[in-house]
Amino acid sequence: MSNRFTSRLSDNDDYKRDELIRKIEHAVEHMTLSELEALSYDMFTKGYITD
Repeated sequence: MSNRFTSRLSDNDDYKRDELIRKIEHAVEHMTLSELEALSYDMFTKGYITD
């Protein structure tokens, strides 16, 4: 059940999530190939991405 307060919390969480995604995208855009490969391997071994 959603009310005005929980709806506002959800909006705030959505904003925080969008902001984190924006920061991560910016950082990834500036990584070297070897850094991206290391990140990809780490995310794969933790189950965040699959091949």
